[in-house]
Amino acid sequence: MAATEQPKITLHWLDRSRSQRILWLLDELKLPYELEIYHRNKETRLAPPELEKVHPLGKSPVVTITAPGEDEPVVLAESGFITQYLVDNTPEGSKLMPQRWKDGMEGKLGGETEAWMRYQYYLHFAEGTFMPTMVLALFIGALRSGKVPFFIRPITSIVANRIFASFIFPNTRRNLVLMEKHLSTSGGAYLCGDSLSAADILMSFPLIAAKDSLDSFGSFEGGSWRNEFPRVAEYVTKLEAEEGYKASVAKITEIDGEFEAV
Repeated sequence: MAATEQPKITLHWLDRSRSQRILWLLDELKLPYELEIYHRNKETRLAPPELEKVHPLGKSPVVTITAPGEDEPVVLAESGFITQYLVDNTPEGSKLMPQRWKDGMEGKLGGETEAWMRYQYYLHFAEGTFMPTMVLALFIGALRSGKVPFFIRPITSIVANRIFASFIFPNTRRNLVLMEKHLSTSGGAYLCGDSLSAADILMSFPLIAAKDSLDSFGSFEGGSWRNEFPRVAEYVTKLEAEEGYKASVAKITEIDGEFEAV
């Protein structure tokens, strides 16, 4: 009897650091995939036209899935949506999300477990709330660090410091307060319980990318964000120690020669 034909899954790769989470996810789900690697225009830093043919925004990661017998692939963009789709539609996906229903409450509005609701929340929080603040910090931090012409540096530094003080630091701290609380009540070492979920994989990138620069955002209690939010600090260390995380970083390093979570 012939083996069941499998869909063709392709990860379209432009920004290796942002694509690392999807590499990790695909391996956790035990899904075979191919890599299609693109390179930015060196002058404009924009995606090449070839990637725009896959998805009109020309951003990565993008995953295409071509089912057997089909000519047109399903195109998945946005890390949260990619994650949710793959977890919901693959056999191994159930291992990466908490139990959905409370006993006896199956299919009822409000019958979901706290762990599942938290899992769904973080699938959207990672890119919708936490990442925008981290990206803003990256760009405003460049103004504050002097990566501008010297004659306007005093002005840009003053403006940048005010943005950090009035917006970036308060919002970052508020997000860390939330994560610290959830880690203290999850019943395990992860955001949604005692086992790794797809939400943890999504959260890994912004947290690991920001961990070495967070102290420059403002004054945390105890002199460091790690002291004020010890559970978050321990959680970040745990994510970096995950075999899946280390394997995905090794794969990127093998292909590109380096990896930096930025």
